[in-house]
Amino acid sequence: MNSVRPQSGSGSPTLDEVARVAGVSRATASRAINGGQRVSPRAQSAVDLAVRTLGYVPNPAARSLVTRRTDSIAVVVPEPDDRVFTDPFFAGTLRGVTRVLGERDIQLVLLLARPGASTARTLRYLTGRHVDGALVVSHHRDDRLAEHLSDIGLPCVFGGRPWTGGDRVAYVDVDNTAGEREVTELLITGGRTRIGTVAGPSDMTAAADRLAGWRQAMTAAGLAADAVEHGDFTEESGVHATRALMERHPDLDGLVVASDLMAAGALRVLAELGRRVPDDVAVVGFDDLGVAERTTPTLTTVRQPVVAMAERATRLLLERVDQAEGSHPMRLIIPPALVRRDSA
Repeated sequence: MNSVRPQSGSGSPTLDEVARVAGVSRATASRAINGGQRVSPRAQSAVDLAVRTLGYVPNPAARSLVTRRTDSIAVVVPEPDDRVFTDPFFAGTLRGVTRVLGERDIQLVLLLARPGASTARTLRYLTGRHVDGALVVSHHRDDRLAEHLSDIGLPCVFGGRPWTGGDRVAYVDVDNTAGEREVTELLITGGRTRIGTVAGPSDMTAAADRLAGWRQAMTAAGLAADAVEHGDFTEESGVHATRALMERHPDLDGLVVASDLMAAGALRVLAELGRRVPDDVAVVGFDDLGVAERTTPTLTTVRQPVVAMAERATRLLLERVDQAEGSHPMRLIIPPALVRRDSA
């Protein structure tokens, strides 16, 4: 390797200086620094030493040109801004994602793809390959994101089973049907015979699967499964749905709610109506993301490990990005866990 000469001026060392000191061509130095191919072990070692000696800092743009990688991952959330920043589900998801990306020094790009023009704009951005891959959470039936991302060949993983295109993309999900069935059976074995449900949005697979679990348990026990209202996983929607349920079915003695936030709204309504929980009406939720521990009474619920699921989904996505070609879709289903508290 050539001897190191003092740099002229006070500027940062350049790629040309690294190449000169390492005794290689500028192109070889660029490939060695930026992770390209066709670099011999001897040349790689010489360039690495030159970089350390000179204190050279690689240019991210140049690295991207060589590797065709952006070192960034998108988290796509087809939801309104206010819900993303208030629902603990999204906070837990982002915590899990950033924990994994931080290990690899990869940047997170948050894309809020609301229905309509926003979704189209998001798809244009992803098609332009401004990120290396995408993790999609809280998706809806009409967004068809699984099919779109599969068509453009962008590595992607879904948090939750997609409505369509689920055979073409990888996803990580909790067993929503089993969780809701188990918590409904808890009320049934506790002697409740008139059990209603506040289900989630009918255009989301998590909500549909949880509603199916409730119906399975009710049908198996020979109980009527007619007391159903839908919310949108927010607390206020839980308030409205529970009021409607209690007006139509004032004899309810059990309430299965598809999220803890909606269950918190249900508890508010039952308190206003003078119905004691769990004496008059037993209430159960789904999620266990902190809300259930703060309600009065504390909420019996189904735990889905959101942070751990987001970590698994992010690691799976990075594996797909690194594999580049030929990776088959993988589905990982996490078993839920029943958490007993005071509401049932």
